[in-house]
Amino acid sequence: MYIVTGGAGFIGSAFIWKLNQSGINDILVVDNLAQSEKWKNLVNRQYKDYIHKTVFIEQLLRENFTGIEAIVHLGACSSTTERDADFLMENNFHFSRTLARYAIERKIRFINASSAATYGAGEKGFSDDEALIPSLRPLNMYGYSKQLFDLWLLRENLSNKVASLKFFNVYGPNEYHKADMCSVIYKSFFQVKDTGRISLFKSYRPEYPDGGQLRDFVYVKDCVEVIMWLVQHPEINGIFNVGTGKSRTWKDLALAVFDAMGVAQQIDYIEMPQHLKDRYQYFTQANMEKLSAAGCPVQFTSLEEGTHDYITRYLNESDPCL
Repeated sequence: MYIVTGGAGFIGSAFIWKLNQSGINDILVVDNLAQSEKWKNLVNRQYKDYIHKTVFIEQLLRENFTGIEAIVHLGACSSTTERDADFLMENNFHFSRTLARYAIERKIRFINASSAATYGAGEKGFSDDEALIPSLRPLNMYGYSKQLFDLWLLRENLSNKVASLKFFNVYGPNEYHKADMCSVIYKSFFQVKDTGRISLFKSYRPEYPDGGQLRDFVYVKDCVEVIMWLVQHPEINGIFNVGTGKSRTWKDLALAVFDAMGVAQQIDYIEMPQHLKDRYQYFTQANMEKLSAAGCPVQFTSLEEGTHDYITRYLNESDPCL
């Protein structure tokens, strides 16, 4: 049995899609559906059961599950603007630590979702060298909650027993429930449909022109290929970046959306909300040498190719889910 926490969420449901593609249906989905639209991500998927995250952790610790092949822990509060620090501590750090301990003690494959938000403003670079991780300074509580788990792995000398993945800017199908945390590609698609235009934030640093802020955009299908490879190679452990290794501008992204939609380019540059100005990342770019050196064969999709696939095969369809 494969346990996928956050299994109804963005990367989680995409990973279940990948498992199904590989003929694997013995899957326990762990999530908190509540009143969200996440349930739609599960409609096309095959899995054994669904269980709420609170009930799951209680039953897990009572040893109610057997035959676990892997725990892929993708469940978390992923809002970079979440202000309830106690909630993030419990949900993103303590829950993750409990799961990791359980898996390690029983020699169950454990893969965790960390985040590029741990890199903060990037003043220390974007290397996943474990010696550099304690020096990172996240810009928001979400990034700090993810940093705490990676620091715990290092402090307890456990990074050689699990894989913790620092995902960069992930986009693609099944993100639709994320509201304001959806990718700019998703938001831009509907802006173009409604107005024929795309709005991007102005830059407040002279070295970056408006629309010239840089991100490492990675397609969700590539992310789940990496996860699947790691599931199949339990001997490969550590803290790894997951990105393309190439930074692209927001303007590049907007142009890719216009091209995929066959619409003329019209971009407006708008003021950034005041609360974001002092915690905004102007540049991210995953250093992918470590994952490559580990033997990961995944060839990452270009921004243009990923945007075209996302828009033409999903956003343009009546059923946009994987």
